[in-house]
Amino acid sequence: MLRNKLPGKGTTIFTIMSKMAHDHEAINLSQGFPDFDGPRALRERVTYHMDHGHNQYAPLAGVPGLREQIAGKVLDLYGHKVDPDSEVTVTPGATEALFCAVSAVVHPGDEVIVFDPAYDCYEPDVTLNGGITRHIALKYPDFSIDWQQVRDTINDRTRLIILNTPHNPTGTVWTERDIQNLRDVIEGRDIYLLSDEVYEHICFDGYSHQSLLRYPDLAARTFAVSSFGKTYHATGWRVGYCIAPRDMMDEFLRIHQFINFSTNAPMQYAIADFLRDCPQHHHELGNFYQQKRDLFCELLKASEFSFKPSSGTYFQLADYSAISDEPDTDFAARLTRENKVAAIPVSVFYKNPQDQRVVRFCFAKDNDTLGNATERLRKFGFQP
Repeated sequence: MLRNKLPGKGTTIFTIMSKMAHDHEAINLSQGFPDFDGPRALRERVTYHMDHGHNQYAPLAGVPGLREQIAGKVLDLYGHKVDPDSEVTVTPGATEALFCAVSAVVHPGDEVIVFDPAYDCYEPDVTLNGGITRHIALKYPDFSIDWQQVRDTINDRTRLIILNTPHNPTGTVWTERDIQNLRDVIEGRDIYLLSDEVYEHICFDGYSHQSLLRYPDLAARTFAVSSFGKTYHATGWRVGYCIAPRDMMDEFLRIHQFINFSTNAPMQYAIADFLRDCPQHHHELGNFYQQKRDLFCELLKASEFSFKPSSGTYFQLADYSAISDEPDTDFAARLTRENKVAAIPVSVFYKNPQDQRVVRFCFAKDNDTLGNATERLRKFGFQP
């Protein structure tokens, strides 16, 4: 008889809600993907490389030209010099990079700190490597970190801290004060950092992304993970990457080679071209999504949802306590069935679910889609 390696873990909420959206013909604001295509010039380069023989296995660490462009982007944005030959690896999506990073450093009995609400793959990655996840809930309602609790949780078995900024699902972003607090709590300890930075280019209202790569002392112990799918509106391409010091990357590659030897070749060549020719795209991405956030929030004001505009990502949390007393999982299901708008209940991102009556909407959608969705949300009245 098979033994479950992930007891208590069923089908992900993203699969569940997207299926509900499809079954009920609802507008899908649940799963985090755009309903519009990426840049035409980028798509044309994919076709070009498919037609010019770049259809076989790419090198283990990624196409050299793409790794060079990634290194150049990191230097431009964060002032951090990385060796494209030994410190950059391209992966089939950021999720695989997260797993390889955890696997590279976590051994049975090691402890890993995760901040809830957290992206749902973090804990399974730790569990599959025999580690123990220590969950620390962000302080509600501003979702800030209780750094004293972090200090109290760290012990001699703490091997890794997983960080995520800009943060999914809350839309918060780290500040320099968070960076200093992180420095303080890990000082003198042999703790690695895994920095999930897939929304690195999507910050609003003057916030700047606090990549750990900006800080040499932190970069020396960090796996930094990002995603071209988020940056180029092409989540289905599954192209991400990881940056880490050479000794850490050696262990990362040892895992990566046996999970998914290489990443889609024509997409890699195309992205390398686009990074070289159109760097303005990622520089302008924050403004692009801030306009969508502003539109969504302005239209949502006329509803009974309450919210604070997100500071980053393409997600917006909304409090529905003026509408219903239902648990958020029940509310999200009814919202999908009756008002034909799908959202994600935030409680599923917690080890110990919180009764906050909050759902997450994705505003990475065409403006007409956002208009139609908010029109339906404005009609959602109180249900005791």
